[in-house]
Amino acid sequence: MKLTWLGHSAFRIEVKDAVILIDPFFTGNPGFPAGLTVEEASAGVTHILLTHGHDDHVGDTVAIAKASGAQVTANFEICMWLSGKGISNINPMNSGGMVDVGPFKAGLTQAIHSSATSQDGDGLKYMGNPHGIILAAPGEKVLYHMGDTDVFGDMALINELHQPKIGLVPIGDRFTMGAKAAALACNRFFDFETVIPCHYASFPMVDQSAERFIAAMGAKAGTVKAPKAGEALTL
Repeated sequence: MKLTWLGHSAFRIEVKDAVILIDPFFTGNPGFPAGLTVEEASAGVTHILLTHGHDDHVGDTVAIAKASGAQVTANFEICMWLSGKGISNINPMNSGGMVDVGPFKAGLTQAIHSSATSQDGDGLKYMGNPHGIILAAPGEKVLYHMGDTDVFGDMALINELHQPKIGLVPIGDRFTMGAKAAALACNRFFDFETVIPCHYASFPMVDQSAERFIAAMGAKAGTVKAPKAGEALTL
């Protein structure tokens, strides 16, 4: 698996026969890699996965899906909103479900957050429940993108069901867990081999560094990889 953090909560993940974008918020993302274009970041994309409907997560989904024909997997409400935007290759699902899209399986888990969009320019529109994402590809370690969330006890059930080894964990505080809660979530509920922090180093209101999170991870600090935006990791 090749994974590239694209700033904020956006990731590009490459597995056999698939190029996946999670929460492709590129345009207007202060953390998006300098010098990289939307076209370069989305080159070859086959699938888009969305955690929830906030504009800093849906981001460029409509434009990328129209240009590429990539299938969008998200909750029912987001998929219906995308359908209204002319996106036909949608794959609606909801909390607790798993779908087999061929190169991998994707699932939606609970997240403690909210979900709405203002992209239509006429106030906020409800976009269904927020979620985390499970990504399981043959021959690869299971990945869990927590989405935007607080820590919650049922993370223990997510670990029991899916046994993820790669965690994409929001640490920026204010809108998601901060360093202390994120470290507690990782250390108490999961046996991650690799933890990649996200939802930080973007907007001024969130933490600009992963240092507090790494310190809070204590004995498991060595599992944390904090790549620069645009840096690719092979996992």
